[in-house]
Amino acid sequence: MATILDLHSHSEASEDSRAPVEAYLNWIKLRRRERPVNGIVLTEHRQWNAAGDYRELEDKYGIMILKATEAETDYGHMLVFGVNEDIAKRFDFANIRIPAQELIDEVARMGGVVVPCHPGRPTVGLCEHYASKPPLHNVVAVELLNGGSRRGEDERTAELVAKYGYRTTGGSDSHLVSLIGVCATRFEADIKDIEGLVRELKSGRYQPVDFRAPRKPVPRAVPEQTA
Repeated sequence: MATILDLHSHSEASEDSRAPVEAYLNWIKLRRRERPVNGIVLTEHRQWNAAGDYRELEDKYGIMILKATEAETDYGHMLVFGVNEDIAKRFDFANIRIPAQELIDEVARMGGVVVPCHPGRPTVGLCEHYASKPPLHNVVAVELLNGGSRRGEDERTAELVAKYGYRTTGGSDSHLVSLIGVCATRFEADIKDIEGLVRELKSGRYQPVDFRAPRKPVPRAVPEQTA
């Protein structure tokens, strides 16, 4: 049984989001046909909410809620999945200049996985850093589809993926309730917890999915007819 997860979302716990977690779940429940996601991953900026317990909301809505974090590194922003006590002690996620290679290697050693997000975004994306720095090693995957990307950003990521052969994920990067689930990742496996998510991210048995409505082409202007 496949599992579809929105791997990148921000609740009101992030300073630039005003979206309550329950509002996300209610929106997903109402729009299951359009965005058939089984769960979301809360990736709050520069923090790890170890105490957060969402089991009551999961039971109420039948939607899985997992926790991760979005870290800021010297190669841009990265999602850290499988944060445990050892990882939380090793890294200060409030630090906005975490060494990226160290983060990737140490998180992997301690049982997690790091996925660079919105690589095509100016300043905070991997593409811009690769223009002036050597490529990172041991990158498991990068986020190819990001619901908050501006025109051209996902295309830049696609070029990066083609060059380095990275696996790819998708996530909404939602800061607004209405955007949750617009992009996600379809896993072949039946994922039940964060350990299962980390295992499957390492396996490569997944692909990004896009539930956004196709963009309509801009109509071309028709010259006025002269009599």
